[in-house]
Amino acid sequence: MSRGAVTRPETELTFSAPSLTWSRRRSREGMTSARTISPRLTMRLLSYNIHKGIGGRDRRYRLERVIQVIEDQNPDLICLQEVDRHVARTRHDDQPRQLIEAFHAAAHMYQLNVKLKNGGYGNLLLSRWPFRDHHQISLRLKRRKARGAQMAVIDSPEGSFHLVHWHLGLAERERHWQVHHLMEHHLFRQSAHLPTLVVGDFNDWRNTLAQGPFAIHGFNQLTAPRSRFLSFPAYWPMTSLDKAFARGAVAIRHIRIAHSRLARDASDHLPLVIDFHLEHPRHSGSHDGQHRGTNLLYHSPPGS
Repeated sequence: MSRGAVTRPETELTFSAPSLTWSRRRSREGMTSARTISPRLTMRLLSYNIHKGIGGRDRRYRLERVIQVIEDQNPDLICLQEVDRHVARTRHDDQPRQLIEAFHAAAHMYQLNVKLKNGGYGNLLLSRWPFRDHHQISLRLKRRKARGAQMAVIDSPEGSFHLVHWHLGLAERERHWQVHHLMEHHLFRQSAHLPTLVVGDFNDWRNTLAQGPFAIHGFNQLTAPRSRFLSFPAYWPMTSLDKAFARGAVAIRHIRIAHSRLARDASDHLPLVIDFHLEHPRHSGSHDGQHRGTNLLYHSPPGS
């Protein structure tokens, strides 16, 4: 997290605030010198199913490849699915700790969803900025595989916004239940007045959630059309599983699937990258159940 600034496109500018200093890139001597930039910031979020750091094609465990793929995108917020902790297949590594240390996150939380005989795996959220509030809830339906959602109110330089990160189930009815369950949960509703982003591995290969529960709750799909956001399998992407939805004063600058030779080898998914900022309307008085959708200031060029 100390590895980048929040200005886009790629530059070597740094941002300075009374309590925060970060740089576009680190040098061997440490942080580069900072200078003040415009208060209008563009934040970058990366969502990535890392498949425990095991390559989808070569089946080799190389967490360093995942770290480099993330580093290449220089995100401010990192949402990772299938992160192992103390599991034999990944050398009993504490992957959440390794990733937290690699990116020097100001705030983080790990949700262990699937428990194995030794260790387990789940979701990891890393943030450049502190959490004003955060919660983790179960999305497990009956006896199906344990799933969960992470919710955090991010205290960003542009103001607070609500971030939801999850990994949904394999069955379509299960996924619809999971979305409805979260949207109606009191912990989600207490931050529903804030600009909201929902990201992660949706497993929604037929894309039925967009016109279902998300439409009911006033969300816009950012990862549309599906043909532009093929993310699985990484070495030959054929379907769009990694998605994003937004509601409220979220202005999207750019959204894309990150393609690189390393990304094709590091996991069985490709990462989703979103550049956005918050719009501040003159009169803000949104209440739960009364939303006007997302301000899609959308500058993502075709084929990106």
